[in-house]
Amino acid sequence: MSPTRISKRFEQLREKGEPGLVAYITAGDPSLERTPDLVFALERGGADFIELGVPFSDPIADGPVIQRGSARALANGTNVAKVLDIARRVREKSQIPLLLFSYMNPLLRYGFERLAKDAVAAGIDGCLLTDLSVEEAEHHLGALRTAGLDTVFLAAPTSPPERLALVARYSTGFIYLVSRTGVTGEQDTVSDAVGPLVAATRKLTSLPLAVGFGIAKARDAAVVGAIAEAVVVGSAFVRLIENNAASPDLDAKLEALARELKQGAVSARKKT
Repeated sequence: MSPTRISKRFEQLREKGEPGLVAYITAGDPSLERTPDLVFALERGGADFIELGVPFSDPIADGPVIQRGSARALANGTNVAKVLDIARRVREKSQIPLLLFSYMNPLLRYGFERLAKDAVAAGIDGCLLTDLSVEEAEHHLGALRTAGLDTVFLAAPTSPPERLALVARYSTGFIYLVSRTGVTGEQDTVSDAVGPLVAATRKLTSLPLAVGFGIAKARDAAVVGAIAEAVVVGSAFVRLIENNAASPDLDAKLEALARELKQGAVSARKKT
């Protein structure tokens, strides 16, 4: 498979000696029309990758902030086809790597063969399927890989060695390491489990490692940026969108938060 924008961006980051920032937003929140501009704001602030969340009515891995974001996006009529439309609009102005972040149900309804073709045409670079068990993933990977999409899987502090090995085997682009058990959401500190999980995964793969769940502030990004190739932030951005949906300053506030998080991560790497 040819290198995607995802792997190319990680190579650029490696050459610069800095960690990346993966920013999650729920597509369609606060509206379908505004979502592309939010992507551009995050990019201006230093985000290196964007996860476009496909809203789902039962987001079992997500905490209340992203649950509410999904509910708002669904109320706005957001579905897989409209998320791909958003990606097309982003691609008119930007080459930032885009990941489709979704639960399985919406994609199964859309159809994997159709999804793979349409996602690539829309400018999507990879898929992160939150509730697809890696033990059962092989059946679904063929269409995505054949189309040239990266497939990103998650590993957690509770993942046994055999599951970590499967995650390393089936992931391309990068591996998403969940910093703590439970659901997404902002936390006061980064879990102590991150270091051992990063170390265990590095023994199995040369892929970049991105750490998420619970990262909300520059100091959190600094902790992760010192040991991993990327920091993943979602709930902090979605909460900011929720609290400022009607504000003309929403784009500027997103940009500022992205810059704060990116600078935190980069400053930590420069100290190591």
